[in-house]
Amino acid sequence: MKISSAQRLKDSLENDIINGRFAPGERLDPEALEKTFNVSRTPIREAIQQLTASGLVVVVPKKGTFVAKIGVDQLIEMFEVMAELEGMCGRLAARRISTEELVQLRAALDRCEVSAQRQGDPDDYYYENEVFHQCIYGASHNAFLAEEVQQLKQRLKPYRRLQLRVRNRMARSMQEHLDIYKAIEAGDAAAAENAMRQHVLIQGERFSDFIASLKKLQTGQPGTKISPADLP
Repeated sequence: MKISSAQRLKDSLENDIINGRFAPGERLDPEALEKTFNVSRTPIREAIQQLTASGLVVVVPKKGTFVAKIGVDQLIEMFEVMAELEGMCGRLAARRISTEELVQLRAALDRCEVSAQRQGDPDDYYYENEVFHQCIYGASHNAFLAEEVQQLKQRLKPYRRLQLRVRNRMARSMQEHLDIYKAIEAGDAAAAENAMRQHVLIQGERFSDFIASLKKLQTGQPGTKISPADLP
């Protein structure tokens, strides 16, 4: 899948935030970002708007844009909700998917497999993974549910990308995709719901791996900070 330069810029900023190069509470300076990424103000502004929508940064009137502070407890709660929403999508898709949509889902699964076998940049697999999930959202034929799951997915995107950097996670994710596809193809709503839920839910060893990956992150560079009381 071809990824636009604007998306690459947003991903780079996401990585910098998650990897601690921008610490929680640190102010994002647009002029400094222009120099760092060698781009104009417009793509920087667009990237920050997207990061604000995803909850990674917050805008404080008359003070600027700051890296948000999201605790591990809140992240786990968000993943719990995401798992239930995706499980519902899987259940409805198993009941409602059309023949054409099933073909599209199979094609998305095949592209995920090709990307996983390359064992290259986890982000390449992530974007094929996104298409696979979006096929299931659409096949649920519930527009309201699809909109809700997409909104939460955007907030969790950087952390779902981070998960794929855990050792062997791509291979396990690919097997989970295959299980999901088989359940939907068979019209087994209960199995599809459970497979989707378990695919997203962070628990057991996956929880430990996720926490370990967060702990490995750097503490970040010193910068302009804002106190928690100033954040909305």
